[in-house]
Amino acid sequence: MKKIGILSLSLLLVACSVAKNSPKDPAKADVAKYMNTITQNDLKKHLYIVASDSMQGRDTGTEGQKKAGRYLISQYTANGISYPKAADGWYQKVPSEFMSKAFSATKLNDSENIWAFIEGTEKPDEILVISAHYDHVGTKNGEVYNGADDDGSGTVSLLEIAQAFIQAKKDGYGPKRSILFLHVTGEEHGLHGSRYYSEHPLYPVANTIADLNIDMIGRRDEAHKDNGNYVYVIGSDRLSTDLHNINEAANKKYTNLNLDYTFNDRNDPNQFYFRSDHYNFAKKGIPIIFYFNGVHDDYHQPGDKPEKIEYDLLAKRAQLAFVTAWQLANGDNRPRVDKDGR
Repeated sequence: MKKIGILSLSLLLVACSVAKNSPKDPAKADVAKYMNTITQNDLKKHLYIVASDSMQGRDTGTEGQKKAGRYLISQYTANGISYPKAADGWYQKVPSEFMSKAFSATKLNDSENIWAFIEGTEKPDEILVISAHYDHVGTKNGEVYNGADDDGSGTVSLLEIAQAFIQAKKDGYGPKRSILFLHVTGEEHGLHGSRYYSEHPLYPVANTIADLNIDMIGRRDEAHKDNGNYVYVIGSDRLSTDLHNINEAANKKYTNLNLDYTFNDRNDPNQFYFRSDHYNFAKKGIPIIFYFNGVHDDYHQPGDKPEKIEYDLLAKRAQLAFVTAWQLANGDNRPRVDKDGR
């Protein structure tokens, strides 16, 4: 009788342990709880480091950019997030030769994309990419171009979004699909890092359900000088009606930003749809969203400093990207491609 009692107790303890460690249904999670872990203070802390003078403007392949990259990796490591199992480290090497341009006198150094990964619980082979470029334009005439908005704001948003997802996973609400947090290099010189990834993907293009690209979300432009509660949304409906609707619904439920589609107009002269890293995914038929605050007087100027960032706006826009990513990672179906991308 005693042996049977011990066996029963052991089985009970095993069952409890399995239940405790089993993934919970993300549909039952308090999504707002995790969204609200993306805070102004944390974003500010990260950005004052990523866009500090010590990073020397993060020009592609320079020591300043590599130093910023090491900081990103340290933050993922601190949060218990690793690089993808399919990779042999944190870096995807992007060789100088790949980034060369015909007739260009500028020769870039070898550089790296940086990736972090949270594996899905039910559909681990389906991949959601969240991207931002961590390079900027370096120094000119002895002045550091810090690139706090462009694209320090997107870079630190990825850190906070990843932190929110890993906290949910620690609570049992791991994403159903896998999420690749992709910090790309060489954007300022021609979208090189994202182009390299799209041509040398770690996971098959067919398995990539969407790319949410965050490039400049910490300021406001002249058109919104009196009300910063907005974000430009570009490309959400170019390939997938589903993706567009998911972003709209997530915003309506959680963040209530004014989603401004001005620059999504096919006839808009700025043609921003073609000017950031999402486009290299769109070219492969992957649905994309580009989150953007528009240009301002400090765009590609030494005045793009962390003290000029509006951290309340930055937090709210990063939260929108998170809740949209949550729906994409946990939805029953991936967004259908029902348009041609033009």
